[in-house]
Amino acid sequence: MTNEIIYDRLSRPLRDLRISVMDRCNFRCSYCMPKEIFGKDYVFMKENELLTFEEIFRVAKQVASLGVNKLRITGGEPLLRKNVDLLVKDLYTIDGITDIALTTNGVLLPKFATALKAAGLDRVNVSLDALNPLVFQEMSGRNTTAETVLKGIEAAQEAGLGVKVNMVVKRGVNEEEVVPLARYCKDHNIPLRFIEFMDVGQTNGWNYSKVVSKKELYKQVETIAPLEAVEENYFGEVASRYRYQDSLAEVGFISSVTETFCGTCTRARISADGKLFTCLFSESGTDFKTDLRTGISDKALKAKLTSVWEQRSDRYSELRTEESSKLRKKIEMSYIGG
Repeated sequence: MTNEIIYDRLSRPLRDLRISVMDRCNFRCSYCMPKEIFGKDYVFMKENELLTFEEIFRVAKQVASLGVNKLRITGGEPLLRKNVDLLVKDLYTIDGITDIALTTNGVLLPKFATALKAAGLDRVNVSLDALNPLVFQEMSGRNTTAETVLKGIEAAQEAGLGVKVNMVVKRGVNEEEVVPLARYCKDHNIPLRFIEFMDVGQTNGWNYSKVVSKKELYKQVETIAPLEAVEENYFGEVASRYRYQDSLAEVGFISSVTETFCGTCTRARISADGKLFTCLFSESGTDFKTDLRTGISDKALKAKLTSVWEQRSDRYSELRTEESSKLRKKIEMSYIGG
């Protein structure tokens, strides 16, 4: 079957769907899900509010027919959702899907990595923001150490999964961990992605002064060994990738604040409760759960997905100012995944 390709108002194709399966998390990272929201504990979704795996499969099958070839399972922490490997197994059967990934904090990978690989998962993106125990605890909001994450990375590698590490860098908190983590990943030949601290949601206390820019990060990493640019793998790749000249190890920079890439953004996101978002910085999404639970046909589902994408004109990062970031009421990252 030949799948269609649909484009938004800025001629960007839909190629990548991020699927949140769970709003809960066992960490409380300050840039995603702080310990409290406006002085109150989080109120999480009830199980019947989450999309079922069958409903997720229906959406994924239709977006694949519209040109999506990459799926990423996110949360919250997606491995807190029971039987995620069964969802992966179903998604693996969809025609046109060539890459299935999962974003995780890594803690539960020793338990689930083998089953995920057997189900068809290609790779995991593991969040790790520090190696130093005290800094790790400050970033993760939990009284544990990076060793729990490193064990998860080892389990994923042993299971045959591809592994990338993502590090969010906040000035005044963990910028001193940039070089140690880069050295660790280089020594273990694990691709590392540095992510500029972004103004996703309303609760992470974002402002420009806490952003460590790609330029600054690059200078730090280059103290380990000279870097050389690597050609992008595909249109819409968000990371600027480099290779150490003395090894095959790669490092990349995701700079949605200082060097925006809205012009090549090909990603949509569906929240755990079935709303489709066309930008990470969206104020609201389009409800699909109601349609899925009231008998929408595959044809109508496809048409609605097409309409939402073709009306898309998002380019928030290109228009962002510190003042505008305060005015816009954005959805929390823990709600729609990264």
